[in-house]
Amino acid sequence: MPPRKTPSERQRRLGAELRKLRTGARMSGDEASALLDIERTRISHIEAGRVDVPRNGLHKLLRAYGCAEGPLFEGLMEMAQDRGKGWWDEFRDTVGPMGRDLAELESRSLALRTHEAVFVPGMLQTEEYAHAVITEAESDPQRVRRYVEFRMGRQQVLEDSPVTYRAIIHEAALHAQIGGASVMRRQLLRLIEVSRLPNVTVQIFPFEAGAYSAFSRSFVVFGGRVAELDTVYLEHPWSSIFLRDGERIDEYAKMFERLSDLALAPVDPESAPESHESRDSLSLIQHVMYRL
Repeated sequence: MPPRKTPSERQRRLGAELRKLRTGARMSGDEASALLDIERTRISHIEAGRVDVPRNGLHKLLRAYGCAEGPLFEGLMEMAQDRGKGWWDEFRDTVGPMGRDLAELESRSLALRTHEAVFVPGMLQTEEYAHAVITEAESDPQRVRRYVEFRMGRQQVLEDSPVTYRAIIHEAALHAQIGGASVMRRQLLRLIEVSRLPNVTVQIFPFEAGAYSAFSRSFVVFGGRVAELDTVYLEHPWSSIFLRDGERIDEYAKMFERLSDLALAPVDPESAPESHESRDSLSLIQHVMYRL
């Protein structure tokens, strides 16, 4: 099978981790290829995510690289066995590789931590709100419809998987009149409703908390069973990127906790009105909603 031209993020990550382990073991590409009795160029393709490595070959490489059996070993083996097929493949006609990578990462994650400085996070958007946001960047009605369907499909992991989802949303996102007052009112109601899910936590970062949220910008931390394989996604209109470096991931994880400390207490839809002795995320959302 010829090398693939556009590896998925999972395939690139597996290759990058194998390269890191090989160089850490001070083993050359020639030595690794001799171990599997394959051409040297194939090791390069494996480490770039362009070709797959058989299960027994991966097992042999990991042992030779000094990766002891344990969480990382098992995580890499599982990553290699995953075929990456899912509901997101039905959207290849519209959604690009990075969007599909996001859906696959979300489906494989056990914990999602997202900070959004401008919009309500896509995982929490109503269909109307998503339509209004996407229409700003896409004029073709058919493509808009497909993008909205894709975004709604991504949200299923909140109910169908054991993922823990934490969102910190800047107050500015509550005031932006995306789609008009009625659309925003229903979107704010959605934030309250989704907070009833036991695995979802929503916090609002208020204006008075300062500029830390603006400097942090928007990002998502994808966490799995193995911390070494966590990923950070930085969204940008022209060049969104995935970060795989452990130190950078730690920085964003700490950044998220700092944002959480500065943000208002999480939305708790079941709390009694008299329990709100000080302003919290729920009271701020309700305040903005009632003024629309």
